[in-house]
Amino acid sequence: MRSSEMADEVTLYADGRSPFVCRVKIALNMKGIKYKNMEEDLQNKSGALLNYNPVHKKVPVLVHNGNPILESLVIVEYLDNVWERVPILPQDPYEKAAARFWAKFIDDKCIPALYKVFSSKGEEEQVITEACEQLQILEDELELKGKKFFGGDNINLVDIAADFIAYWLQLLEEATEMKLVTRSKFPKITEWAEGFVNCQVVKEMLPPRAIMLAYYKNRFGKI
Repeated sequence: MRSSEMADEVTLYADGRSPFVCRVKIALNMKGIKYKNMEEDLQNKSGALLNYNPVHKKVPVLVHNGNPILESLVIVEYLDNVWERVPILPQDPYEKAAARFWAKFIDDKCIPALYKVFSSKGEEEQVITEACEQLQILEDELELKGKKFFGGDNINLVDIAADFIAYWLQLLEEATEMKLVTRSKFPKITEWAEGFVNCQVVKEMLPPRAIMLAYYKNRFGKI
């Protein structure tokens, strides 16, 4: 523990519905870091948010002792570097590099492919095929690891990066009546997701199911 920790001022600019914000909240919870949560109206963004993130103008933004840190996975790594207790990234250099690779794969390949399915309402078979191909890569990685989580026996950066798949995806599936992840097709992902959302440090940070389901039904659901 750093001697200056007690004096740290940490503020999170957030939208409670966002899986990217939730990544940061999970990391903060794992580390036991006290912080001030500033909920943003993304239709009327605050001057503080625009000042701290003038490039992308989006959440999450973490402000630590006046210094803004942007992008969810960058923030998670920052928290892991500054607050060393309860490590989120592996200590071994190779394992650390591998975790970063899989977290980037989830951001660059999996999440965009999944959003494309629901924004197109599943009308294009190729879109569904592509999303399932990305999920199968994660399924195979979990099978190869043979552990409860991507991080092994405990969650790590990759599990946190995949929070959308564990929680938000099933809500999108229910809202649109379109099922992608079944236990028969993706047994490892299903088992992993159940374990992840039931981790205490994760469960405490997830947005209420009813609120998210209503939001997704309004945005993506059948008319």
